[in-house]
Amino acid sequence: MFWLVALLALDGRQYVYRVYAPRDALPGDLFWAAFHCHDEHALPRASDRFDSAEIWRPHI
Repeated sequence: MFWLVALLALDGRQYVYRVYAPRDALPGDLFWAAFHCHDEHALPRASDRFDSAEIWRPHI
């Protein structure tokens, strides 16, 4: 099972990450997993504001 987490970056773009986690995962855990993945790349730094993130589970 995976979730999609969209993070706003300081360059104004939005980056979407696929986070593999169980159905009952906490939104905060999903956010931090995506944030740390973004932080490891050379892309512009993502906002660390939890309320600016969009988190959803695709219907596949």
